[in-house]
Amino acid sequence: MMLNYDAPLYRPPSESKSLIFQITIGCSFNECSFCDMYRSKEYSERTWDEVKAEIDMMANSLPDTKRVFLADGDALNLDSEYMIKIVKYIKEKFSKLERISCYAMPMNILKKTPEELKKMNEAGLDMFYLGIESGSDIVLKKVTKGAIAKTITKSVNKAKEAGYIMSCMIILGLGGRTYSKEHIKGTAEVISACSPQYVGALTLYLEKGIKQEFLDKFEEPFIRINDDESLEELHGLISQIETKDEIVFRANHGSNAYTVKGIFPQDKQEMLDRIEWMKQHPEVMRPEGLRGF
Repeated sequence: MMLNYDAPLYRPPSESKSLIFQITIGCSFNECSFCDMYRSKEYSERTWDEVKAEIDMMANSLPDTKRVFLADGDALNLDSEYMIKIVKYIKEKFSKLERISCYAMPMNILKKTPEELKKMNEAGLDMFYLGIESGSDIVLKKVTKGAIAKTITKSVNKAKEAGYIMSCMIILGLGGRTYSKEHIKGTAEVISACSPQYVGALTLYLEKGIKQEFLDKFEEPFIRINDDESLEELHGLISQIETKDEIVFRANHGSNAYTVKGIFPQDKQEMLDRIEWMKQHPEVMRPEGLRGF
């Protein structure tokens, strides 16, 4: 038995072995100029009958499922009571479940009351994947993110206070060469101010279908950073993040030229030393043909 997904279907790399239930289709915002994941879809929400039937089917065929990811890009946009109903039913049908997660936009977290977030967490929704992208308000506006540094920080802290594990993404090179310093400084400030449990660094990679829109919305010439400058951004980001809380940091995504990983605060110097070493060893760089968003 197979689930009838409305393609394309996306999930975070760490959810590669998760069972995916597509409880919403597309993204209700769908305006970020760097993302074409859901441009081919109109946002809609699946009915309870559809969702329940798929949960029942998969509970029979994959009863030992340990992780569930709720797609598409905007599952948290659902009414809280409906989300609680879905999550509770998943928990009921899969006895060995360890985690339920979904993508979350800052605005969707901020729209929920602390009580709603807490109730969803208590029902079994454990983790949010949230795109910080940048901590520079200039860059965030130019890429039409629909959020500013202050609201991103507020949303991550609000979710953490309600009990969620937060895994956040940032995009190296998003400000181009012109705004590189502001981009990295602001991003480090946001991460320091909310300390998500996980941070993943990707590198800007413009798909053909979205490239012109990105360049148009940027409203000035966009000068893409090269691999050396990407490494400088990574060094600047790591050196400026200040936290007492543990952050698992990964820059090992398929879009990145170089791979760095470690845990803040204890591995900070080790990661910086690794970057200095990589500057002298360009042979460890991922070939451009093997990179992708």
